[in-house]
Amino acid sequence: MLEQAIHFKEESDALYNLLINADNDSFKLNTQFKSWTINDVLYHLHVWNIAALLSLKNENEFKEFMQNFMEAIKSGNSAREYEKILSNNAEGLDLLYLWKEKYEKVSDEFAESDPKKRVKWAGPDMSVRSSITARHMETWAHGQEIFDQLGFERIDTDRIKNIVVIGVNTFGWTFINRNLAVPEKMPKLSLLSPSNKLWEWNEDNEENLISGSATEFGQVVTQVRHIDDTSLEVSGKIANEWMSIAQCFAGPPENPPDKGTRFTRKI
Repeated sequence: MLEQAIHFKEESDALYNLLINADNDSFKLNTQFKSWTINDVLYHLHVWNIAALLSLKNENEFKEFMQNFMEAIKSGNSAREYEKILSNNAEGLDLLYLWKEKYEKVSDEFAESDPKKRVKWAGPDMSVRSSITARHMETWAHGQEIFDQLGFERIDTDRIKNIVVIGVNTFGWTFINRNLAVPEKMPKLSLLSPSNKLWEWNEDNEENLISGSATEFGQVVTQVRHIDDTSLEVSGKIANEWMSIAQCFAGPPENPPDKGTRFTRKI
């Protein structure tokens, strides 16, 4: 059984449990992420869960999905509008149930698949393990704006290591994506997990160091927090540059949120 598929379901369940008692008006609230509503977040997560399952089960159907998506955008639909259409125009609790049914299916199918199998994606091909880990990362990252909007501090578990590892693995990508030279050595990471385990990478690099909460490191590399809104300790030129532009997700360069613009609201 593929552990990352279980973690993906646990992360999705945590978000589902947050929303199950919300009223339908709450789903229409704008979040701090590009003013997406909670409905918008669920449309996005649901549709790309569909895409991930297609990539696993039927390469031709996945290619057709991507072609249709791109044609819809070219014809004038925004990505959010088309994601809403692909979600049967559901809203609120109906959308929540629709999303839950699909993420459970995705978890089940990926859990029983060969972790090393290659699958297609919008960017480069990925392994099955990387694909479901990316779904976990996106669920965790987009879940943050929902927790923030509803005024709840998320209680993370050590499954967040999946997000940290993506952050580590995309160190070079962050620079390449901005046409910058990739530093020869990644900074040393010394991070405390939610259960107070010490996770370390590149222990021999003492010139550049990032230390502190694994959760906050995950928040920075997924761009749900500005580095100055965390308690991470960062020393060295390369470490500071990385944390100022870190981006662990695919796509064109995105800038982190401005300081003070992403936070958990006080209700």
